[in-house]
Amino acid sequence: MRFPPSFLDEIRDRVPISSVIGARVSWDRRKTNAARGDYWACCPFHGEKSPSFHCEDKKGRYHCFGCGVSGDHFKFLTELDGMGFPEAVEKIAELAGVPMPARDEAAERREKQRASLTDVMEMATVFFQERLQSSDGAKARAYLRERGLASATQQAFRLGYAPDSRNALKEFLAGKGVEKAQMEACGLTVFEDVPVSYDRFRDRIMFPIEDSRGKVIAFGGRALSPEISAKYLNSPDTELFHKGNVLYNFARARKGMGKDGTVIAVEGYMDVIALAQAGFDNAVAPLGTALTENQLELLWRMTGEPVLCFDGDQAGFRAAWRAADMVLPAVQAGRTARFALLPEGKDPDDLVKADGPEAFRAVLSEARPLSDLLWMRETSGGVFDTPERRAELEKTLRELTSRIKDESVRYHYAQDMRERVLAFFGAQRSRQQPRHGERDRNFSKGQGGQWGRGGAGPAAGRLAVSDSLARSAMVKRAGGVMPLRETAIVAALVNHPALIDENFDHVETLDLSHPDLRLLHSALIDAVAHGVTDDSSAIIARIGEAGLADAWQRAMALVRRARLWPVMEEAAIEDARDAFAQALHLHRSASTLHKELKVAETALATDPTDENYRHLVEIQAQFHDVQATEALIEGFGISSGRVDRA
Repeated sequence: MRFPPSFLDEIRDRVPISSVIGARVSWDRRKTNAARGDYWACCPFHGEKSPSFHCEDKKGRYHCFGCGVSGDHFKFLTELDGMGFPEAVEKIAELAGVPMPARDEAAERREKQRASLTDVMEMATVFFQERLQSSDGAKARAYLRERGLASATQQAFRLGYAPDSRNALKEFLAGKGVEKAQMEACGLTVFEDVPVSYDRFRDRIMFPIEDSRGKVIAFGGRALSPEISAKYLNSPDTELFHKGNVLYNFARARKGMGKDGTVIAVEGYMDVIALAQAGFDNAVAPLGTALTENQLELLWRMTGEPVLCFDGDQAGFRAAWRAADMVLPAVQAGRTARFALLPEGKDPDDLVKADGPEAFRAVLSEARPLSDLLWMRETSGGVFDTPERRAELEKTLRELTSRIKDESVRYHYAQDMRERVLAFFGAQRSRQQPRHGERDRNFSKGQGGQWGRGGAGPAAGRLAVSDSLARSAMVKRAGGVMPLRETAIVAALVNHPALIDENFDHVETLDLSHPDLRLLHSALIDAVAHGVTDDSSAIIARIGEAGLADAWQRAMALVRRARLWPVMEEAAIEDARDAFAQALHLHRSASTLHKELKVAETALATDPTDENYRHLVEIQAQFHDVQATEALIEGFGISSGRVDRA
């Protein structure tokens, strides 16, 4: 072991963990008790609005009650800042004022070699920057102007130009005293199978690639000549650089994450730079290959739910599927990903130039969870008109969920897929098996039934929705009247606080359309953060303190008029639990359907293929199934239960 346990214990004891973490978070004044060494903040590992991240100086530990992360001084620096363990130990030792233990000679030699190679890479970076501004770089500067990159952006990312010469860089470095072996070790020259080595990068725009500390460790070069077959060329693997372990712009993105803690992974250098110029400082990219497991780990060091953004073409979809398959086995509470798909034919660079930053923000707002992407992949365009085909789909989904290593997440994924299958097959049966007395009438309308190509339906432009569905709570938006289902969810949580702990992940991220209900939800989460969830009266008092007593009274008046007795305080917890689970599932299903409907309508409008038509019809059928389920929610006040109601 490189560091003796006694040394690690000594420097940990000398440095309060709050001083390490306090450099990256803002302590909550209401919950923090600095005199006791007890600190609370919004978690830096996942985006949240209420402080659930706890740090204790006495124990030298931190823990987030939201995402579950925990650890000590060293783990915080390695997980959040992306440091290696030795680097984290060195930082804590420096804060403690304790000298580092002596390294062995071999390790010392390797460290010196790495340091000297880093110096060489810095010299090369400066050389490329200077040549970009020289007469040699005129063509490169013109290209960058055409791509819309401002001079300040070029300087921020230290862009440069490698001149069209076999030995320009080699001679420059030799003049600085750099040895031939060092140039070769940095991957700056090509030396294998040739009598005289020569510059690896020639006539290319140069993109310095930095490590987690902002040190240049490699380059990516973009060819200016259309005759060059390799448009992008990266440095080879070296002592400093291993392509699959590095993300472009990692150090800057970690600093630019902002309050929401979002990190965006895009496909290329230019996408990252264009997004930064448009105000998105939190984008990274793999280095010309598909995202690797090690790169995914880097993303998870920054945030528990990175957004993986893919180009809107077939190659982009295939990349999204591959990424989903890689993410799936490793998901766990607080570690997953969302997937954003760009408009067809556009990458982030194109989008922000043509339509501005708001267009890209809209794409991010529509990012789908992993479960949605997997479901879409396995069902989109499929026909499940026989028991065998339905069984095959179920088998595929079971196989997918079985890959998840985390037992709890695997259970919830399996449950989610079962619910989707039940709703989906219900839609198939309702479409394929009309009730007795309707079969002949539908048949007489043609092979396609009432949604045949000759009739009115989705092919006409928008999805047809029945009047009763249009009036239901599922499609009601924010306005004067609170949506009934959303109101029932909030009322159940306030009146039965036990449901909060049982469903905290869903409760914390609950998406509500009505502004008053969103305020009530915020007050509820605030009560949770302050430990005021022992009984409903304490939560209601907290709601009153927040100035929301009137909103709460209107919410309760609505559920009483609708006779939704299971969400009232006097209902048995078993009934409240069943009603809440049913309402929450319907709420999530409705949200997903709205997003899928929007995507399906756009797809059919831009590409009116049979596959897109069938997909839209399937969503329409699912709307009718949800309509039926909606009736259960809006009518459960008159159903039988454990408490008799007059």
